[in-house]
Formats: sequence, C-alpha cells, structure tokens
Amino acid sequence: MSEALRIFIGWDSREPIAYEVAKATALKNSSIPLDIQPIKLDDLVAKGLYSRDIDPLASTEFTYSRFFTPHLAGYEGWALFCDCDFLFFGDLADLRNYQDPSKAVLCAKHDYQPKDGVKMDGKVQTSYPRKNWSSFMFFNSAHPSTRQLTPELINSQTGAYLHRMQWAADDEIGDLPIEWNWLEGWNEKPAKGLPKAVHFTSGGPWFKDWQDVDYGDEWRTEALKIDPAFKPI
Repeated sequence: MSEALRIFIGWDSREPIAYEVAKATALKNSSIPLDIQPIKLDDLVAKGLYSRDIDPLASTEFTYSRFFTPHLAGYEGWALFCDCDFLFFGDLADLRNYQDPSKAVLCAKHDYQPKDGVKMDGKVQTSYPRKNWSSFMFFNSAHPSTRQLTPELINSQTGAYLHRMQWAADDEIGDLPIEWNWLEGWNEKPAKGLPKAVHFTSGGPWFKDWQDVDYGDEWRTEALKIDPAFKPI
C-alpha cells in the first residue's frame, strides 16, 4: 500500500459542513490512502503556535493558519493544503505526478479578479495579485524556501508576503492544472466531464444566498449524506 498523502483542510467554525464535504469527497474519489486533518485556529492558539492579531479583512479562520501546513507536516515530504469550500471529483493521487523537488510549492496560477465586492456571508471580497493561488497549495515541505514558513515568520509577516508566496522565488512556484482549483463563477465549465476540484470561492451551497451555483446539487447531495438534517445558513 502506498504511503498516505497528507492533506490539511482549513476549518472554520461558521461552516463545518463545508469541511466535512471536502473531506468526504476527497476520500471517496481517492485511489490512495489520505491522511486528512483540519487546521483549526483555536488549536494552534492553544499550542502557542499562532499569535497574530485579528485581521478585520480576514474572510476565514484559516486566512493565515494555512501556512502552518509545512510545520504541521514536520517539514518533510509533500503535503496539501486546501480551503474547506472544495468539492472533489478527481483522484488526489494525480497530484503526485506533478511533484518536482526543485519546487517549493505547486498551485493553480489563476488570474482571478473578482467583480463583486462581497462574498460568502457578507465578507469583503479583496483583490490582489496571485489571488486564490494559496487556496490549494501542494507544499514540498522539506524545500529550503518552504522551511522558512516557521511559526515566527507566519505570525509576523504581512498577508501580502504570505499569500503572494514571496517566501519562495518565482521559479520555485510550480504549476498545477486549473482543474484542480476550478473557481465556481469564474472558470468555464468543461465541455465534457467534471473539474477535479470545484472551489466555491465566492460562496457555497451551505449559505442560503448561494444556492444557484454550478455543482451546487452535487455538493448538497454529499452534504445530506453526512447530515440528513442539513439546512443552509
């Protein structure tokens, strides 16, 4: 049996069902073992790892804690971080085909420029270079540039420095296909088949005002398997 792929999913207390669906669909479609863990901000705070001040522009509890992924992986091997608002159709074993020891991190390099000023449950929709690159990061945890992501650096550096991946040289940021971080409401639906991972980046079907979205029915089907009493908030 192959070694389990380590996956860390951002967890937010306002939308726990989103995490559960992302986890369940990742496991459902995987041909290899997956070691999936939530990144919970309160846990990092309790362990004395996270000490950033509250950022009023942070749209989730994992806005900054995502960068603890290499630390939580012991700065060894490859580890994936993704936001909780994902629905998986693809086999995550596929990511291993893109592993490159010269790269510090792999991601889908969107040129995403949101039109709306508000997303999710009324949170401000900010726009910045490399937006959404950090929503799905496949870390080469032992790479020298990735090893710079210590708790001290994460707690002290700016959001721009972290999310724009300025901790790595440009040629150390490798490419993943867009289908692994397919942005609902932005990317075009494939002519046939399904994206490997749908990202409800502006808001998902767990919010009552975000019901009419692509692949919303598929997400709701999975949510009701987990919680038959599920109702959008």
